[in-house]
Amino acid sequence: MAITQALPNSFKKQLLDGDQDFSSAGGDVFRLALYVSTATLGASTTAYTTTGEVAASGDYVAGGKALVNTGTSVASSVAITDFSDLSFTGVTITARGALIYNTSFSNAAVAVLNFGSDKTATDGTFTIQFPAFTTSAAIIRIS
Repeated sequence: MAITQALPNSFKKQLLDGDQDFSSAGGDVFRLALYVSTATLGASTTAYTTTGEVAASGDYVAGGKALVNTGTSVASSVAITDFSDLSFTGVTITARGALIYNTSFSNAAVAVLNFGSDKTATDGTFTIQFPAFTTSAAIIRIS
């Protein structure tokens, strides 16, 4: 079992089919769920799953939280989208990775994130800090 950082293959096809809308105004609703190291997530992940998800604690509940989409942009032949940082408060959790998924489209998997090691919060705040909204750093980049 492992969490492998990837844009799932199903997501890539859905982009070409026009099933994913990252518009900041009126676009789809995206969420982020946290997972333990024994979860199996990667390029073959097709949808949100509770298998391997961290247990509810503080304001973290099954399914995680909604993300705030920062919109889309294209520069230097690179299309990008990103999200605002996301915090879970009053939590005691250990997470190895996360899944971004689209609740507007059958909970379809968008991106699998591997944190590189277990990250913890003990009766505190667990924050997902997204990279800058630039062509070299945004969480989703297509070139």
